[in-house]
Amino acid sequence: FRKAVRAVDLDVFWFPAVYSWYPTGRRVPVVVTFHDAIAEHFSRLVMPSLRGRLFWNLKTRLARASAREIVTVSQSAREEIHTYLGVPKDQISVVFEAAETHFVPVTDVIELAAMRQALKLPPGRRRILYVGGIAPHKNLLGLLEGFARIVSKPGCNDIDLVVAGDPKGDGFHSNTQQLYARAADPALVGRVHFTGFVPDKLLPALYSDAFAVAMPAFSEGFGLPAAEAIACGTPVIATRDGAVAEVVLEAGLFFDPRDPDDIARVIWSLATDPALAERLRAACLPRAKQMSWEGSALAMLDLLERCAEPG
Repeated sequence: FRKAVRAVDLDVFWFPAVYSWYPTGRRVPVVVTFHDAIAEHFSRLVMPSLRGRLFWNLKTRLARASAREIVTVSQSAREEIHTYLGVPKDQISVVFEAAETHFVPVTDVIELAAMRQALKLPPGRRRILYVGGIAPHKNLLGLLEGFARIVSKPGCNDIDLVVAGDPKGDGFHSNTQQLYARAADPALVGRVHFTGFVPDKLLPALYSDAFAVAMPAFSEGFGLPAAEAIACGTPVIATRDGAVAEVVLEAGLFFDPRDPDDIARVIWSLATDPALAERLRAACLPRAKQMSWEGSALAMLDLLERCAEPG
């Protein structure tokens, strides 16, 4: 890779994620995107082995040292990077992400029914949906604990929880077996559905069919599923004061991720208050329209041009 870089006359070199960083071996301005500092903030949840943490810390330290500019995807991630990686805030730029344009509300009953059949989801149920990686820092055990507290309450007998994601953990340490064991509790049998990986073509219908999308992680750099959910007109319930709250604003309700009772309270509020649910749904599309990949690309291009200037 270094040899390939030396062979080209470059103005600036951008690594879109720290995972892909390598030493360029030449004097060219380098920009690195750190999507978050979750591996540093929750290191034992993300990388339980000491060897893995040592190699990761070495790579991020070298990437930080090489970068003229560091980019991240939310103000929350900027604070986390400053706190756990020691990068001065004035060296971190924020460029928001966005949902792809095919994430729109799906109302066609045939398409919705086909999605349920493909994912083996029972009809006639309201659903809380989680979409994402399956790893300890995603706090799905906390979500299951909160859900368990409301399953038998009046007005919640028709609610299921759907967990959509690769059981291998999206490259992170996975706690899938713990989740399966918790979902085997008699009170939860038949109420929790693990779909495994969901193809992109089914996601808009899956989001649209949910009455809420849950984002309970202890930390998110951005929370792209939340942006996709509100683009499909579905409210979000999420960790308070994190990146997802920054993304969805008035289109969500928020809880303390370490308190299952608080998670249960938020689910209960949304499930039993039609006026609240309607107010949140009404806020989804206007908020989603404020984020676009075109706007993000223009902001990123401006930053790259500034970094390419001499000095």
